[in-house]
Amino acid sequence: MNILIVEDDARVADFLDRGLRAEGYRTQVARNGTDGLALARQVARQAREDGTPTVMLLDLMLPGMDGLEVCQTLRAGGVALPILMLTALGTLDDRVSGLRLGADDYLVKPFAFEELLARIEALMRRSRDLAPANASRLEVGDLVFDREAMRATRSGQPIALTARELALLELLMSAPGRLFSRERILSAVWGTHEDPLTNVVDVYIRRLRSKIDDGRAQPLIHTLRGLGYRLEALG
Repeated sequence: MNILIVEDDARVADFLDRGLRAEGYRTQVARNGTDGLALARQVARQAREDGTPTVMLLDLMLPGMDGLEVCQTLRAGGVALPILMLTALGTLDDRVSGLRLGADDYLVKPFAFEELLARIEALMRRSRDLAPANASRLEVGDLVFDREAMRATRSGQPIALTARELALLELLMSAPGRLFSRERILSAVWGTHEDPLTNVVDVYIRRLRSKIDDGRAQPLIHTLRGLGYRLEALG
């Protein structure tokens, strides 16, 4: 998953860049509106070609071409890249202006990083839902997840999963190789930031692993102790 950051404040840009990379995103940074516009066009073209989910974080107050002008120019040119507007201006008029010019969401500074991640994930889901039909099929190695039928197979053999296990598997397969913390999994699959059963994520990961990996030469679910889980085909 790609994140394009257009932010002129060096400290904010560095904070966003480091934080999002730590969450497993690939990031690119532009420090002014002109560079941000050019990079957005390039990133959007790449996203259309390879189907990589991409979100643009666009600061409103930029030198030269401001965020509103960047957003308006992109939309006028048919670029449908999801845009999350970031700004210290939080009045109703400011928010309405950004949204009317084509921004998909609006976040007022200062903001909690967890809220930023939740907004990005929501835009990613929305983008995925509007993607071509082939995006309904996720594949990692010989593991296949059919989003429309909500059915998983490995090496062509069906895997019996509960609704919660399917939701967990879909999350992990939506970004192969991305590290998901327990907190991120709780938020996405259970809709909460607190673990009501203290180890519910670990329990469901074990269940999923027993159904997907047990008896297989190549395990797909990997644990990074103390950090979280990821799903990828290694080797």
